[in-house]
Amino acid sequence: MGNYLGKDIPKLGFGLMRLPMDGDVIDLEKTKEMTDCFLEAGFRYFDTAYGYNDGESEKAAKAALVDRYPRESFLLATKLPAWAGAKSREEAQRMFYTSLERTGAGYFDFYLLHNLGEERTHFFDDYGIWDFLQEKKKEGLIRHLGFSMHDKAEVLDQILTEHPEMEFVQLQINYADWDDPSVESRKCYEVARKHGKPVIIMEPVKGGTLANPPKEAAELFKSADPDASPSSWAIRFAASLDGVITVLSGMSDMQQMEDNISYMKDFRPLSGEEQKVIEKAREIFNSVPKVPCTACAYCMKGCPKHIAIYGTFQAVNIYNMYNDLPGAKHKYEWNTAGHGWGRASECIQCGKCEQVCPQHIHIRDELKRAAKILGK
Repeated sequence: MGNYLGKDIPKLGFGLMRLPMDGDVIDLEKTKEMTDCFLEAGFRYFDTAYGYNDGESEKAAKAALVDRYPRESFLLATKLPAWAGAKSREEAQRMFYTSLERTGAGYFDFYLLHNLGEERTHFFDDYGIWDFLQEKKKEGLIRHLGFSMHDKAEVLDQILTEHPEMEFVQLQINYADWDDPSVESRKCYEVARKHGKPVIIMEPVKGGTLANPPKEAAELFKSADPDASPSSWAIRFAASLDGVITVLSGMSDMQQMEDNISYMKDFRPLSGEEQKVIEKAREIFNSVPKVPCTACAYCMKGCPKHIAIYGTFQAVNIYNMYNDLPGAKHKYEWNTAGHGWGRASECIQCGKCEQVCPQHIHIRDELKRAAKILGK
């Protein structure tokens, strides 16, 4: 792709969606430690969003990053979800100013229209968000403007055709979803490249799923490189693609941070032999039936029964991948009763969750199955 926006940005970005928690609140001291470690290693890109942790993620970015470091020493990205409860143009546009206030950043290096696709895109059209954000860019409040999307390649092609002014795209790309027909990682990536847009990669470890692959895949990686974690294979796969600005990792503890830094500080793209290992791992991974949930939690925000949907699917996948029913039930109890969330059996089949699921999961059917496996 030659020279492109973000070519010189280090290829590991700090995703602030899954920060360390102290009970129900973000652990700011641990977040500060991780921020310090990340910057000291030479990385600069931080990614949050208006809705992450109900706005607490943006506030944490202010406390751990903006208030403690010179503004030019880091790159901060956040996102505007016009579809998330705004009832008017004014309410949708106010989200931008709220993010500015929460972060105290003064301006955003990268700003995104959040989660385009399906029934969500029209909100950005209806509320005039495209033109509004172009105005903010002209005012110097946004340096680079793009969007994130969870939808098919055909939709991405249409959006980029209608909005060539967008400078970059944020896409879900990982080796397991590369040829998955419900995600179309490869096809979406190819569409972005066709339009000449660089890509920010999200979900490179698929919500943590690729950090704990099936036993056969874990053994494959171990035999290829005894010192490399499964996560390192996943992130290096994503970072090895052409035209990548950075690869976001939602790190939630120092161990994950240090592991990521160990192989990304002096990033080495995958070799031909390593690409073959990834292909074999993909075959193994795709042969195991599982719920393709990335734990974004969009489904849970509108659930009238407050069901621990992604927590339930995490438990089901433990059972699917490892045939570990006691471990799956332990995870289920922790994710439901342990945090005050509802159980799968409480689902009333309203379907609100499926309307917002980026992964197009048949959530109602999966909850029925989960209730049978994990118990009521």
